[in-house]
Amino acid sequence: MNLNRYILTSLMKILLVILGAILLFLAGTMIGYGIIGDGSPFKVFSPSLWNHILDFMK
Repeated sequence: MNLNRYILTSLMKILLVILGAILLFLAGTMIGYGIIGDGSPFKVFSPSLWNHILDFMK
């Protein structure tokens, strides 16, 4: 029973770290695009912006 609890808590910690990383990424892109880049912070969520960014990476 202790092994199951250990595995469950370990998985929960990993999921929390991944969720935190995603939230920090979104906050960072909103700050970077909205405040530093003088655009609308919510435009970060538009697919056309990401297609434009990915075109630069090709």
